[in-house]
Amino acid sequence: MSKLLARLSDAAKSGVYAAPHAGDILDATRGSDLQVVRIDLAGVAEKGALLDRISAALQFPGWFGRNWDALEDCLSDLSWSRARGHVLLFENGKLSAPDSKMLIEILGAAAARWRGKDRSFFAVFLGDAAELASLYRPRK
Repeated sequence: MSKLLARLSDAAKSGVYAAPHAGDILDATRGSDLQVVRIDLAGVAEKGALLDRISAALQFPGWFGRNWDALEDCLSDLSWSRARGHVLLFENGKLSAPDSKMLIEILGAAAARWRGKDRSFFAVFLGDAAELASLYRPRK
């Protein structure tokens, strides 16, 4: 197992991160029991479009309510996924400041919840979107 795969499989390291590109992550996770989902933020200008992109990429159930609370509920549940852990790759986007902060907060909360369940959960902002990860402040 590569060092990167070991890190992405370690629930204790779950959180929100930045990376220059997806290549190493995709190579390391190929054939693993981690679910890797790419979420393209290109053209996303408002909350509804952001929630739709995430919902489609993660195949949220029909009860997803298209609001921040529902996003947190779904990201903290993921019971429809049989994966041992989750790696969300966000790329190609700039979000408004309020949406960025809320998304980062929700992703961080989901990572903390999954840490407590001993399942890994990583949100990785790639390339131009990487600056969003700087908004993340882990909850203590």
